[in-house]
Amino acid sequence: MPPLTPDRPTPRGLRVALIFALAAHRLQAHYDHDQRLTEAQTAALAADWLTRQKLALPLAERRRLAELAETLAAQIVDTLSREAGLYTAHEMMEALDPNYRSELANSLLIECERLLDAAHDAPAAP
Repeated sequence: MPPLTPDRPTPRGLRVALIFALAAHRLQAHYDHDQRLTEAQTAALAADWLTRQKLALPLAERRRLAELAETLAAQIVDTLSREAGLYTAHEMMEALDPNYRSELANSLLIECERLLDAAHDAPAAP
């Protein structure tokens, strides 16, 4: 994942990377298979990735990040043509390899940070 290094990621970097990766997987499912991953499926993807990295986040946090990934994926689907969306999904999946560099992926990482910050700043639900 782009913002992660071979060293241990920061908590913020981990969350940004997960939003990005989960959005990439949601877009791939949408464009390649015409399927929509559920929040539970996306949270399970997060758990699998975290386990491989020997990291952990509580289920509630994984679900919150899954929701943010859904928000990003929906924005991409709603604003881009199918061709542009396919390209974006491909670039995001490629960018999950830390050796792959992409300006598009970098700009989407910034959007992931913005979404995380906005969710953090939002008032708690009653």
